[in-house]
Amino acid sequence: MSGLLSERDFVILWLVNLVAAVLYLLVGALVVSPLRMRKEKKAKVEVRHDNRRTYLLRFLVMALCPVVGPLFFLLSYLLFRLPLWLTPNLADVVFSKERAKTYLKADEERERDMIPLEEALFMNKSKDLRLVMMNTIRGDVRSALGVILLALDSEDSETAHYAASVLSGELDGFRTKVRQLRRAIAGEEEGESGVELELLPYMDSFLKQRVFSALEQKKQVGIMADTAQSLFDKAPAQLTEAIYESVCLRLLEVGEFARSEVWCGRLSAQYPDSLAAYTCRLKLYFSTKNREAFFDTLAELKRSPVVIDGETLELIKVFS
Repeated sequence: MSGLLSERDFVILWLVNLVAAVLYLLVGALVVSPLRMRKEKKAKVEVRHDNRRTYLLRFLVMALCPVVGPLFFLLSYLLFRLPLWLTPNLADVVFSKERAKTYLKADEERERDMIPLEEALFMNKSKDLRLVMMNTIRGDVRSALGVILLALDSEDSETAHYAASVLSGELDGFRTKVRQLRRAIAGEEEGESGVELELLPYMDSFLKQRVFSALEQKKQVGIMADTAQSLFDKAPAQLTEAIYESVCLRLLEVGEFARSEVWCGRLSAQYPDSLAAYTCRLKLYFSTKNREAFFDTLAELKRSPVVIDGETLELIKVFS
């Protein structure tokens, strides 16, 4: 029939295909594979190219599928090698030594099952409590010390042990760094203030969580206030609104009302149009029960152009 191979042509094609498949098997199994193995042994690396079984399987496919089998392996080889033969265009590729930020996708499955550590302590389920504690430890420990402190009173001994270990390590590291930075301040030349600017935010990040005993908290707040005084004497312009506010509030928390009032006055003098200049004085006068000064400051805040946050707005509503 026209368009179809005759029986004789088919046999010839099959024999040619078989000869090609046999040659492929012999060359691959007896030449290529041993050469690769010898090269890898000589280089003293793990032998990975003993592909004689692979050549046998390909031989069977080519023998049973004339023309189609060889063409399949040939095209596969060409498609695999083609990228290696082409010259890459690197015109749009920029090689930079700058670090790139990697944004990790949120682990939704893990975070969906997480609960705050305070709730886990209240529920007091050991399994949940330990899981939440470990997740907290793997995160930003420094900002969670106040919550970890609550876990010391947990009925679960393992959770309490985790909390004690973390707190002990972090607080010891805090004390060591504070001592080092204070020695560095003592060694500063006249006009230098870089160490004070490093120490003040660092101390505030711990002290605002109140993780120390009352006696040590008061001692560390005193060190913080002395550091702020050193900066004020050297370069008062470098004292930011945030530093002033942190010093005022930390002194207020330990009952150092007189020193807190001094810093509140300095904050109001240097940043008169800041919200902190009013809120710090309001908290001071409320704590010292200075009713007249409290309402005078509140009225002054109402008249000022300062933008008020939600907490201060609620305070104004309560006392208005």
